[in-house]
Order: sequence, then C-alpha cells, then structure tokens
Amino acid sequence: METVADYKEIVDEINAKGGDAFKLCFQCGLCDAVCPWNRVISFSMRKIVREATFGMTDIESEDIWRCTTCGSCPQQCPRDVRQIESGVSLRRLATEYGIFPNAVKPLRTVSASLTGAGNPLGEDRKTRADWSKGLSVKPFTEEMDLLYFPGCYLSYDPRLKKVAAATAKILNKAGIDYGILGAKENCCGESIRKTGNEELFKRLARENIKTFVEHGVKKILVSSPHCYHTFKNEYPEFMVNFEVVHISQYLCELINSGRLEVTQEYEKKVTYHDPCYLGRHNGLYDEPRQALTRIPGLELIEMPDSRRDSLCCGGGGGRIWMETPKGERFSDIRVEQAIAVGAQVLVTSCPYCIANFEDSRLALKDDATLEIKDITEIVQEVI
Repeated sequence: METVADYKEIVDEINAKGGDAFKLCFQCGLCDAVCPWNRVISFSMRKIVREATFGMTDIESEDIWRCTTCGSCPQQCPRDVRQIESGVSLRRLATEYGIFPNAVKPLRTVSASLTGAGNPLGEDRKTRADWSKGLSVKPFTEEMDLLYFPGCYLSYDPRLKKVAAATAKILNKAGIDYGILGAKENCCGESIRKTGNEELFKRLARENIKTFVEHGVKKILVSSPHCYHTFKNEYPEFMVNFEVVHISQYLCELINSGRLEVTQEYEKKVTYHDPCYLGRHNGLYDEPRQALTRIPGLELIEMPDSRRDSLCCGGGGGRIWMETPKGERFSDIRVEQAIAVGAQVLVTSCPYCIANFEDSRLALKDDATLEIKDITEIVQEVI
C-alpha cells in the first residue's frame, strides 16, 4: 500500500499545505474526546495529526475522509492545530493523486455533476428554478433589495423544495422586494472544497461571483448554513464582499420589526438542532430560538448537546454525498435525543441536517413519531 512516506515530495507538500499546524499538536487528546465519531466507532483525529507530522499518513485510508468538519475539535484545541484545514490538505493530496477509497468514490460523480451542471445532484441546470413555479418569484434585477439563493438541495430535492417554497411565501407575505438567479447560479462550492477539490471550488466560486457582480447583487439571503459560511467567510478570498444573511436571522428580524405578523398558534413541543455551520462556525444560536419563541403555543425544549456542543448531523465535509453505514449515523442519535426530551417536532435550519434526519426518522420504531421541519416551514404555517 502506498503511503505518504513513500514519496518525499508528498511529505514536503503536506508540510507546506498544513503549515506548522501538524507540528503544534502535543497529543492531549481533546479532539478525540469531543469528536462525534467516537459515539459510534473508534476514531482518532489525534492519530491522523500525529502520523501526518511524520509523513506517515496513508492516503488510501478512509480515516482522512471521516471528518465532517463539524468544528468541535478546533474550539477545544489548546494549540490551534487547525484540524479542519490540516485534514482538508490531506484530502487535497488524495484528490490530486486520484486516490479514493470505495466509500469516497461517489465524489467522482458529484464532481462531474458540479463541473457540468453546477450542482452535485446530477440535475439539469435549466430546471434549477422549477421549485418557484406558481409562487410569484421573479428573476433578480439590480433594483431589487435582496437576492434569495436557495442552494442546490432546496432547488432540486423533493423534500427540500418545500423549504424553498415556504421561504418564498414568507418573503411575499412580508412584502420583500427580492428575486432569484435560477439557472444562472452554481453550487456555492463549500462541500467540494472540504473534500479537497480546491480547483473545482475556485471555478464555482468565480462563476458565482461573476454572476453576482454582473447582476448588481449586494445582499444575499441563504437557506443553507454552508452557503452562508462560504459567501461570508470564503468568497472574500476573491476580493469581494457581499452582505450575507441566513434565513433564521432574517425571520427573527422580520418578526421583531413587525413586518411579519404571527397570527396562529403552534401547539406543539419543539426542539431546535443547531447546525454546525450556523452555530459553531458562525456563532448564530439565538436568532432561530428567538423566532420560535415568538410563536404562541410553541414549547421550546432543549436537547442534550445543544448550542456550541451541538451534535453534528453527519453531513458536513462532503459526507452528505458518501454512504454512512447504519449504526454509524450521528443523525440516528440526534433523532433519538429529540424523542427522549418529549419533542413532537425536531426543527433545524440546514438542508443537510433535514435530509439526514428524515432518513433517520424512517428507521424509527413503529410507536415513535417525530416531525422534521425547517424553521421556515413552521413560521410559514403560523403567519
């Protein structure tokens, strides 16, 4: 089996791309203690970091592909090892050398679809705006206040299209002057970058930026925390800055300002799941809870592992495109936690989380019932 140790040039490249991060680690083990993988299997980020320090990482191993980039270990690390950046640098090497274990091979299909159609789902670019038919959604023009960027899953996935539709109905109800780009938009590129395909990310980002600039986009509303993170924190690498707002922030703003009036009660026990890229990566915890607590009759219950300690759904870092065997899915644990606190509805604000939770919900015992909702779906029901 080929390893990094077999090639001095690869060792040098790891050191260059990882910077001094690998060498900073003093093996305290806090990363392993908080890693969600250790709830389902034995996994050690500390081991990967240690082996990479000495140029011993096996780039054919599935281990370097397990990280969901959830952000738990960096916030605990006392040495700023930058586990996510270091792990992604290893994935870049594997991608450049075309080395993909069986569990990771779907990335080739995903990459081809992103290259050809601008989305990871193998769907026709021309149908990207079909979710908006009959909803009075207009094409974006420079005179509009807001670009709504639903993202790939909300544009194509049958379940997530309902979230995009709910968002449009809310914006229409609030009288927001907004539009969409439809077939002109690409995937934001966040997940493919985390799998190590830096060149494809740059291509998607540059095409999106060109489209945004040409259309005079200044403010972008997104439904996905992954789009939010990328537009806000990564696109500035290309010397551009757009005002980026996540739908959970916007809902809170619209309700608090009186532009959106809650007229109905929601008599259910609800628990909120903090998506990794909204919470840990960007510190947005309060806004979605504030929006929910403004709804009469709604009882908000907290789960274990909430806010900065939220349990990852398992979809980040490109894992949403990889098969995770039954018994290793974090989303199964999360759904069980929601039921255990007596929630009737598990609500979140991320398409990856919803997709994973819906899969886990299907595996529930016959006597267990739980609804999975995006925060926009609940708000749309009560206005």
